[in-house]
Amino acid sequence: MRSVDEQLARVLRAAVRPAPVRVAISEAQGLLCAEEVVAEQALPGFDQAAVDGYAVRSVDVQSAVNESTVLPVVGEITAGSRQPRRLQPGQAVRVETGAPLPTLADAVVPLEYTDEHPAKVTVHQPVPSAAFVRRTGEDVQPGDVAVRRGSPIGSAQVGLLAAVGRDKVLVHPRPRVSVISVGDELVDVDRTPGQGQVYDVNSYALAAAARDAGAEVTRVGIVSSDPRRLREVVEGRLLLSEIVVIAGGAGGAAGREIRAALADLGELDMTRVAMHPGSVQGFGLLGPDAIPTFVLPSNPVSALVVFEVLVRPLVRSALGKRNPHRRTVSAGLLAPITSTKGRRGFLRGQLLRDPDNDTYLVQPLGTSGSHLLASLADANCLVLVDEDITEIAAGENVQVRFLSQRA
Repeated sequence: MRSVDEQLARVLRAAVRPAPVRVAISEAQGLLCAEEVVAEQALPGFDQAAVDGYAVRSVDVQSAVNESTVLPVVGEITAGSRQPRRLQPGQAVRVETGAPLPTLADAVVPLEYTDEHPAKVTVHQPVPSAAFVRRTGEDVQPGDVAVRRGSPIGSAQVGLLAAVGRDKVLVHPRPRVSVISVGDELVDVDRTPGQGQVYDVNSYALAAAARDAGAEVTRVGIVSSDPRRLREVVEGRLLLSEIVVIAGGAGGAAGREIRAALADLGELDMTRVAMHPGSVQGFGLLGPDAIPTFVLPSNPVSALVVFEVLVRPLVRSALGKRNPHRRTVSAGLLAPITSTKGRRGFLRGQLLRDPDNDTYLVQPLGTSGSHLLASLADANCLVLVDEDITEIAAGENVQVRFLSQRA
């Protein structure tokens, strides 16, 4: 039986990172930048007013320390104005926020420091040089790196790319994940199951998990266990994917049939991993491009846990994330739990905050059965239990791994 760490290492060594692509900045959010974006122009590109007020020479308003200073207002500059204007000593120009400063002006007096008179403004408070002014290049200088290679692109980065005049950016694209459910007992959710039939849960749940991990997902849906048909579908998806996930029949005769059907596409290692739930699983590199391919258990909870432990980190690595794993914290256990000896436990739990001391607490959920999908839907974390531990009492601290954030 292979350890979880050994299996994870095998999986991560197979990470296939898609070649960088250039996309519109509006499509880049959530991806990693694949280039050094160098600013060609200063940001701001000109001295501009940071507030509504009056552009002045700061030396002309220094007397306002002891008494009000009156300056003639010789014009107005609005944001977006392209008309150059020169300020003479002892004058003021009304300016809007973002408006270019007239020549010789080195400060802006905010409206609240004045009587706001349109012709002769009285200044009640002095301002130093550069006050309330956004200086040329104050944010970014020409030649500065605006967005670094490997940086996650969020809303601020999108804004900065726009500010330096970039409409496209080179990014690591989302890895393409294909999700297939195998089983003659499966029917889609728009049909009524007959005797011995069940709804296809896995293709929907695993596609959602892959999407949550950041992948571009194709939910292939249900595929017959007929070897020729299964091979045909998988071979087609290998040409269009960086990761293929097959759910159903990881163990026993079904697992052997899947392995045999795909044998000429590459080696699928059907094995037991020292974890629960989801011990029986398969992994291999299939097709001419050696695409990482998983065979997960047919049990939806087991399939989702295996996805979380092994497939999700591969998706995150393919995205270029430096740390592909979710956050882990220590939490006090609110009820006792049991675990299988010799296997690492990934048990469902609900993580809470202790209002008295702001520490974490965790309530175990549905630890008595791996088939209890409702308890996984209620979970916001997995309780991690080492292979050599079979029981943990309430009150003891355990390690828990975050799942998706709950509203």
